Amino acid sequence: MSEHRHQVKIVTVSDGVVAGTREDRSGAALATALEEAGFEVVERSVVPDGVASVAGELARVTGAFTGLVITTGGTGFAPRDHTPEGTREVLDREAPGLAEAMRLCNPLGRLSRGIAGTRGRTIVLNTPGSPSGSVECFQAVADVLPHALELLADEPTHHP
Repeated sequence: MSEHRHQVKIVTVSDGVVAGTREDRSGAALATALEEAGFEVVERSVVPDGVASVAGELARVTGAFTGLVITTGGTGFAPRDHTPEGTREVLDREAPGLAEAMRLCNPLGRLSRGIAGTRGRTIVLNTPGSPSGSVECFQAVADVLPHALELLADEPTHHP
């Protein structure tokens, strides 16, 4: 594996955070967990719930980016929870193993509709909007992400 720190962008999907009626606690918790795991958080953004807003922001942040993008929020059953649908609109390929592993980290994971996949040379992960849920989902796949990112970037890798 390479020695550089992989870059990550965090997208918080929340009408309340956009409106200023709610604090972005899950984005902050993810940023801390990612930094502690050796990732470099290079951008954080917030968008309202909805298919078009999520798809548009993911298209923007993945653009020419090589790295990881994690969304937090909008993966449940609430009427405006459309993060997976917006994500699916921009993905080139889905990565169901990552999404399944994230769902298994906690019994409440069974309520997540979050997906994972790639767009260009970026891995996109949907996590729940709760601070603990988003961090647990990231931690469930953190051990394989560096290798997956190196494969996606077409970097030399070592298979144990």
